[in-house]
Parts: sequence; C-alpha cells; structure tokens
Amino acid sequence: MATDEPTNPRATLRGGLPDRYLTPEDLVTMFSLPSVETVYAWRRKRIGPPGFRVGRYLRFNPAAVQAWEKKRTALDDAA
Repeated sequence: MATDEPTNPRATLRGGLPDRYLTPEDLVTMFSLPSVETVYAWRRKRIGPPGFRVGRYLRFNPAAVQAWEKKRTALDDAA
C-alpha cells in the first residue's frame, strides 16, 4: 500500500511556505525598476503585486509576484 507522505521533510515543516519572501529591493532588481519608491507607489495605487507587512517591513510571496507578472503579461499580449 503506497503512502502519500512527502519526500522532503522540510516541505512539511514549512507547510508550503516559500524559502524566502521577496523584499521591495528584490522587485526593483527583478523588474529593473528605477527605485523602491516605484514599488511603494504601485502599492498605494493598488496596481502592483500583492504584498503584506511584517512589522514595518513589506514582503511579497514569490508565487503571488509570479502570478501578478503572468496576469500583466497576458493583458499586454491581449492589447
């Protein structure tokens, strides 16, 4: 009888969480943005990838950033 146990015990401990959440500086590097102020402006206008606060720090889930990028790419391709 086969079991559906994960092969990676660290995956169980993380509970599906990414190894590292992204910072605004990471988004600047990924998308070649002029500054982190662009990331904060996107957040104020609610047009950027969804992020969340950890204390005073802003963080982004890599999967959410990737989904946002795919959606934006699809919108640009459709236009």
